[in-house]
Amino acid sequence: MENNVHIFKVLLDWDLLKIVSKIDRFDASWSSIEKKEGLSLKQLKNIATVRSVGASTRIEGSIMSDEEVKVLLDNLDITKIEDRDSQEVVGYFEVMDLISESFQDIEITENSVKNLHNLLLKYSQKDQWHKGNYKQHTNAVEATLPNGKKQIIFQTTEPGFATDDAMRQLINWYKNDTETHSLVKSAIFVYEFVSIHPFQDGNGRLSRLLSTLLLLKNGYKWIQYVSLEHEIESRKNEYYLELRKCQTQRPNEDVTTWIKFFFNALLNIQEQLIEKLKVKGIQSKLAPKEKSILIFIENHAGCKSGEMSKKLDIPSPTVKRILSKLVNSNLIEKHGIGAGTNYTIL
Repeated sequence: MENNVHIFKVLLDWDLLKIVSKIDRFDASWSSIEKKEGLSLKQLKNIATVRSVGASTRIEGSIMSDEEVKVLLDNLDITKIEDRDSQEVVGYFEVMDLISESFQDIEITENSVKNLHNLLLKYSQKDQWHKGNYKQHTNAVEATLPNGKKQIIFQTTEPGFATDDAMRQLINWYKNDTETHSLVKSAIFVYEFVSIHPFQDGNGRLSRLLSTLLLLKNGYKWIQYVSLEHEIESRKNEYYLELRKCQTQRPNEDVTTWIKFFFNALLNIQEQLIEKLKVKGIQSKLAPKEKSILIFIENHAGCKSGEMSKKLDIPSPTVKRILSKLVNSNLIEKHGIGAGTNYTIL
């Protein structure tokens, strides 16, 4: 059955409805999971935050690894944020933290969106002239080809009145549409925001933050314990392909395939969260030495057995036996062979 939602066409077929139903079934049981898994969820949130910040900024060109992001956030000193990647990482982290703590108080209005953009680019020296204000110049989305040439992925709304009107219409629709399912509304809001590209820069990062904000406001609280950004980074080509496929039909395009992509990403990270909670259940049954080795690996990605034995004062044969058990339990991952063997958290 084809529906008109906002300014788009959407085919609400059984495949789409089944995904919505599956996401919502898990959401219905979340309250009891949240009560039971308090400490585990805190650890998962810390990990997800680092992954989200790293992934979202890398999608836009940052070269910082998750390990480098973690070190920066653990040793944050505002006076030392000089390079562009660090400025973007800290800005993203602070907006993400604000959304997590205050999503109930953040209204979906133009002023709120502008304020989030202003905070996102707070430390970015090159963006001081435009942060918090709609764009003044055209900003088509481009990709850099292997030969260094630029290729336009899709055109965006023209600056000035066109952008003002498009954003006003988007916000008004979102606030007044009480019939469309909240997941469909969230997917459409993000799609149209990216299509408009209302700000000079930072639109991609802000669109992912808005995804989390909309999901949290609609009751999908589990979203903060996994990384939607990491899922999009791992499917970056597909992400841009779906955007481009829909936008070639503008105006009044059919956005069904984009919504399916968005829902599939949510379903994947939901399943990842279920698996992580199972792993946390296994971790709770570990012996003290096993826990200490697991924690050491979590804090020292790429460490070797000899290093663990020395730092934790555990005999080398015991460390190797425990490492084998942790690998078999899918709690850690083994890399390399011989003297180069090292371990990371899965």
